[in-house]
Amino acid sequence: MKRKTCKVCRTKYEPRMPMQCVCSPRCAMDLATLARAKQAKRAEAARRQETRARLEAMKTVPELLAEADKAFGAFIRARDEGLPCICCGKYSTGWTRGGEWDAGHYRSRGAASHLRYHEDNAHKQLKQCNRRAFDVASYRANLIERIGIERVETLEQSNEAHKWTRDELREIRDVYRRKVKEVVRENN
Repeated sequence: MKRKTCKVCRTKYEPRMPMQCVCSPRCAMDLATLARAKQAKRAEAARRQETRARLEAMKTVPELLAEADKAFGAFIRARDEGLPCICCGKYSTGWTRGGEWDAGHYRSRGAASHLRYHEDNAHKQLKQCNRRAFDVASYRANLIERIGIERVETLEQSNEAHKWTRDELREIRDVYRRKVKEVVRENN
C-alpha cells in the first residue's frame, strides 16, 4: 500500500488496512476526541440558534419598534452623510455626547405614525434642532429644496392610520440594516 499522512499528527505511515487514516491507536483516540468536541460545538451552536429564534418570537411590538427605529435612523444618517442639518443648515457644532445627529422627522412619529419609516419624511438633523421645537418653516423650505414640492405636499396630505405588526417591524428592521451596510460600503 501507498504511504499516507496521519490526520492527527501529520506523520507519514504505511497503512495496514484500506480505510486507515491514523498512524497509531493513540492518534485514533485523539481523532475520536476531536470528533466528539466538534459534534458538541455544533450542538451548542444549534441550541444558541434555537434560543435566539425563541427570543425573537417573544419580542413585543414596542421592542421591535425600538429596533426598527434604530436601524431606520442609522440608515437616514448614513444616507445623508456629508449633507447639512435639514433644519438649520449647519454641518456640525462640535457637540458629540451620544453623537450629534438624529434622524429628524418632518411630520412627527406621534402625529403621523404611518410615515415613521418613510424615507422622504426623515432627514439628518442636529440633535439640538430635533430635540427642541425646531423651525418648521426652515425644515419645510430645505425639504422642498431636497425632494421637491410635490413630494413634500404628498407627505403633508397623507393622513391614513396604520398599526404596525411584528412581522412588518421585523422586515423594516432587517431591510434598513441591509441598507445601512450598502450605503457604508458605497461611501468607503
